Amino acid sequence: MAQAYLVDAVRTAGGRRAGKLSGWHPADLGGAVLDALVSRTGVDPAAVEDVIVGCVGQAGEQSFHIGRNCVLASSLPESVPAVSIDRQCGSSQQSLQFAAQAVMSGTQDVVIAAGVESMTRVPMGSPTRLFSEANLGSPKSPNMEARYPGINFSQFMGAEMMAKKYEFSREELDAFALESHRRAIAATESGAFKNEIVPLAIESADGGRTMHEVDEGIRFDATMESIGAVKLLKEGGRITAANASQICDGASGVLVVSEAALKAHNLTPMARVHQLIVTGGDPVIMLEEPLPATAKALKKAGMSIDDIDLYEVNEAFAPVPMAWMKATGGDHEKLNVNGGAIALGHPLGASGTKLMATLLHALKARGKRYGLQTMCEGGGLANVTIVESL
Repeated sequence: MAQAYLVDAVRTAGGRRAGKLSGWHPADLGGAVLDALVSRTGVDPAAVEDVIVGCVGQAGEQSFHIGRNCVLASSLPESVPAVSIDRQCGSSQQSLQFAAQAVMSGTQDVVIAAGVESMTRVPMGSPTRLFSEANLGSPKSPNMEARYPGINFSQFMGAEMMAKKYEFSREELDAFALESHRRAIAATESGAFKNEIVPLAIESADGGRTMHEVDEGIRFDATMESIGAVKLLKEGGRITAANASQICDGASGVLVVSEAALKAHNLTPMARVHQLIVTGGDPVIMLEEPLPATAKALKKAGMSIDDIDLYEVNEAFAPVPMAWMKATGGDHEKLNVNGGAIALGHPLGASGTKLMATLLHALKARGKRYGLQTMCEGGGLANVTIVESL
């Protein structure tokens, strides 16, 4: 089978809700990432055969085919097609897997996988609220209701269920959150993110211009006391806004090519895709699926967790990577080494290729070989991608 090579991976620095990126239209955010990929790699923009864009909130400014709109907002020619996909939080990880599959099948040679989400301009849950306001019914059908009677599918409920099932205390969750901030601080101060972040111009109210290139959600003054002071989302629960991922604006992307394209465009790959899978499980607890998905991916690849040098497990909620570590027996020192979504933000549909950008650059910086990425997704889904750094 043909190989899929990852030539470059970039992301914007995260923007807090109503923060520095709130003035950027999501199509322009996505377009900036596309421009950065072709500029940095030197690939002919007209050679891009498809752009696959993940986005969860496909409403308002992210409606009317956000993938195509990102292309039209970029310097890529009109001849470059695009598609918008939604696999919830794993949307752009699925973009990457679709791009890799296209290249591995031999049907395409140069594909960009990307993701974008402006959670400020298109708040989480917007499509469902618009359905409700327009009296267009509920996404939960009568047959679904019969199968899951009285169940209100909720990621927040799933997070509480996981914390209880794996017996994590509020204090343990908070300690994990603090470590996420500390690692993100260390990565920022050491310049670890420099090669993956696309600086964006921000105009202030007084007409001045600054460059946004530091993740805005990092709490540089975070302590156990400050994290512990945040109130619970549910009385008697364990999840708070401080031990869950931050609402975030951002975009990210990866250039995926074939071996023939490497030679034709004189490209140097960062990595190749070693294994990829997607699985489905319990939609009620919802967030647990990365655990069995990882076991399945490793078995399919003929590997063990000890063969993996670094792993990125999305910190949608602290109990997710914590339970993943408990199930896999992974090494905490290899997990989210530059911090995760609790500190850096979780721009939903952009998080998949965002995490891949961080993983690839971290592997390169450390001279390591294998990386694994996974994330929990609405509906009880999970993608797992294993890459080999080159």
